[in-house]
Amino acid sequence: MKCKQGLFLLTLVIGATPIFADSSVGTLGAKGAILVEPESKRILYSVHGEEPLPMASTTKIMTCILVLEKGNLDDIVTVSKQASQAPPVKLKLKAGEKQKLGDLLYSLMLESHNDTSVAIAEHVGGSVEEFCNMMTEMAHSIGATQSSFKTPNGLDAEGHYASPYDLAIIAGYALENPKFVEIINTPNKTIPSEALEGSYRHDLQNKNRFLSMVSGANGVKTGYTSKAGHCFVGAAKRDDMQLIGVALGNFGNSGKSRKYTDVQKMIEYGFKNFKPYVIIDNNQILDTIAVTYGKSKDVKLVAQEQLKIPLTKEEVEKVKLSITKPDAMEAPIKKDQEIGRVDIVLDGLVLGTTPLYAESDVAKMTLLERFKEYMQTL
Repeated sequence: MKCKQGLFLLTLVIGATPIFADSSVGTLGAKGAILVEPESKRILYSVHGEEPLPMASTTKIMTCILVLEKGNLDDIVTVSKQASQAPPVKLKLKAGEKQKLGDLLYSLMLESHNDTSVAIAEHVGGSVEEFCNMMTEMAHSIGATQSSFKTPNGLDAEGHYASPYDLAIIAGYALENPKFVEIINTPNKTIPSEALEGSYRHDLQNKNRFLSMVSGANGVKTGYTSKAGHCFVGAAKRDDMQLIGVALGNFGNSGKSRKYTDVQKMIEYGFKNFKPYVIIDNNQILDTIAVTYGKSKDVKLVAQEQLKIPLTKEEVEKVKLSITKPDAMEAPIKKDQEIGRVDIVLDGLVLGTTPLYAESDVAKMTLLERFKEYMQTL
């Protein structure tokens, strides 16, 4: 399907609308749940997946990736009295204790310590409040716009929330960082990792049961508060497809295990029903456009980005490309000049979009060349 119309470029959110909630996933206990393929950001399953909810210690995914990007992991953190007085779950840091910033990330992610979160936030942000502002700003910059952070540890606070979709986007972004992946998949860790004056020894164990429950599991983070319920963001990768499941708001005695099984059900559903397909390849020529007053009569339009989309077998047969471009362009045209776009469309939903560029230069004809061309048409 090609739309040869005047150029009208839009900002499109790839796959941000749920396509369905398939009953084959089974019954979930979560108030809000979602399954996302992070490369395309396509939603594969959703139940209230875009509703902002309290998210407990899944908050710490953002805390960790922000520190990895903005902090110096070799910095020495001196624990404040405020940090030492944070409520459980805590590492029992002492006021004045010293630890390397990078070591504290293991405490943050393996055992979800709240005092560690405050110490980290104060060190990197200057204050807890400023660090939370940095968290919100970063979340919005990567597309998690239904998020607001008021605590670095996920303890209940007015205005502290994220949608399941946002947490999937944040987790997908974090999983692109090798150090983040290393931390969350570490079975156990003793800190300090090297001798440090003023420090105390702490032995840490990874509390994420999901890592041993699901084939290919590679993250991510648990959480619980009385307001948020039991929460979990889980991830698994098989072959060349990464999936991220989020379950928020599992309440009651069964919630502690259902937060895992909810995500497990979604992950298994995703791997069973979807496979990634390269719909548009890098440097793929997709169309041409007429050129007026050019030394060439047309120029090829090329995509410079590969778009790989998870699809079911049935969807592969129905997916279409929709090209938006001007009817013609006047020379001169420069190589790599953006001229149009191509959308990947399934049942009226845009699953992906990428610009189209001129494959080559097209020089403008001189007045003499235009006159000669005109004379040849007589």
